[in-house]
Amino acid sequence: MSARISPLAGQPAQAAQRVDVSKLVDAYYSRRPDPEVPSQRVAFGTSGHRGSSFDASFNEAYVLAISQAICLYRQGQGIDGPLFIGIDTHALSVSAFESALEVLAAKGVDVMITKGGEESAGVSFSRIDGSVGRLPRTVSCRHCCRRRSSRAPGNDAPIGGIKVVTASGWFAARPSGTEDIYKIYAESFRNEEHLRSLLSEAQAIVDRALTEH
Repeated sequence: MSARISPLAGQPAQAAQRVDVSKLVDAYYSRRPDPEVPSQRVAFGTSGHRGSSFDASFNEAYVLAISQAICLYRQGQGIDGPLFIGIDTHALSVSAFESALEVLAAKGVDVMITKGGEESAGVSFSRIDGSVGRLPRTVSCRHCCRRRSSRAPGNDAPIGGIKVVTASGWFAARPSGTEDIYKIYAESFRNEEHLRSLLSEAQAIVDRALTEH
C-alpha cells in the first residue's frame, strides 16, 4: 500500500487556506445556532465539543449555555471548590474564555486561571497538583514526600504531569494525550512489594483529586 503525501506537507499555509480571524471572532458573537439543525447542536466527543463560528457550531451562545449548565450541576451536587479553567492558542479561545468567566463570576464561582497557552491536559494536572499540595508533607502514612514537581529539574521544562519523590522511591502521573485516562509511573528503591505500595498510593491520590474536583 503506497503512502499518499500532500505536496503542501511541511509548507506554510497558502493565503487561500488561512482563516480571517477577525471575521471568525465576529461570527462567534453575531451568529446564533439553531437547535433544530443537528449540525449546530452541542456535541461532545473524545476531545470535547468541536465546531466553527462560521458554521454556527461554536458561538458565544454555546459557551454561555455550557457554563451555566456547569454552575447548575455544581450547585446540585453541592460542589463549592474552585473551578480550574485553561486557555490555549486557538483563535476563539480568548473570546470563549471571557464568555465563560462572565457566567462563572456572576454565579460566584471561585475560578483558578492558568497563565495561558495551556492544553486541557495541563489543566487536568493542575487539579492533581492541587490535591497533592493539600497533603502537608506526606503522600500517605507510609511514604514521606520529599519533593513534588511538575517541571523537569534540569531545564525547568513542563513534564506534562506531576512527579512525587519519596525517601524510597517516586511516582509520576500524567493524562494521556489521546485517551480519557491517566498514566501512572513508579520506581521503588526497595523491592517489588514496595513498588506495588507506591502504585497503590499514587492511584488513590489521582482518584481522590478527580473525585474532589
